[in-house]
Amino acid sequence: MRVHVRVPATSANLGPGFDALGLALALYNEVEAREADGVTVTVQGEGEGQLSSGAENIVARGVRLAFEAAGQPFKGVALRCVNRVPTARGLGSSAAAWVGGLVAGDALLGGVLMRDELLALAARAEGHPDNVCAALLGGLTVSCVDDDGRIAAVSLPVPDGLAWVVLVPATTASTAEARAVLPRSVPLRDAVFNVQRVALLLAGLQARRPDALVAALEDRLHQPYRRAVFPWMPSVAECARRAGALGCVLSGAGPSLLALVSGDGHAVARAMEAALRVAGVEGRAQTYTVDTSGATVLRVHG
Repeated sequence: MRVHVRVPATSANLGPGFDALGLALALYNEVEAREADGVTVTVQGEGEGQLSSGAENIVARGVRLAFEAAGQPFKGVALRCVNRVPTARGLGSSAAAWVGGLVAGDALLGGVLMRDELLALAARAEGHPDNVCAALLGGLTVSCVDDDGRIAAVSLPVPDGLAWVVLVPATTASTAEARAVLPRSVPLRDAVFNVQRVALLLAGLQARRPDALVAALEDRLHQPYRRAVFPWMPSVAECARRAGALGCVLSGAGPSLLALVSGDGHAVARAMEAALRVAGVEGRAQTYTVDTSGATVLRVHG
């Protein structure tokens, strides 16, 4: 049997929704998998020549994890990965790899795992649920983890008429590095500030009130501290707003930035590229629609 799976890129946090919000974007990695003796991985596109071609590859580990969760013996898998999601850029490449492997493995088994099981497995492997929830479910996702490690996640529709502009710098960054600059505690007023903004962000989107999103995209929990890692972030965000963006936030742990625009995002994209260039960093900005399907099994060949 051979299966073909598609998984979207994701942007986490969306400003105030630190470790809670995720957004699936119409930029995809694809995984073709068939059972084999031993593990082989071919990578095309992003990460080619850099990512593991053996059992340590995250997609392969995801396939194995699905077999183990289903209580089935794992002999191996032959994988062909076509990657379009940039690695180490804050667009959920590792989440896409875990989800792609898990969904492909489950498809090889005939679809025996429930969606909640796949979500729990992916979140445990990734270490946090925001990106994997969006990658698996699609749309705008809200997720949380209880004290027992159980995950609750909801995928919400996103109104039309909004452009999501992603600026991908040529530089890379690790999530560990971006988390290392965060404080162990924050002032109560900053926590209240973010609770208000994330509530307003969800309400503004569902009520189709773009005017409310200007304030709703503000954040005090993580972005002010991450300026130490990405010193060009404030100037690029300001140029995005001047060009017409409702707001501009760090995508996940960065270094990519995500700008929200009511209408066409072309002018904002060009302004972000120019501002980043002035700061001495090259990058490319592109507008994406929201993926509403999440991880999808495109084909199964018997």
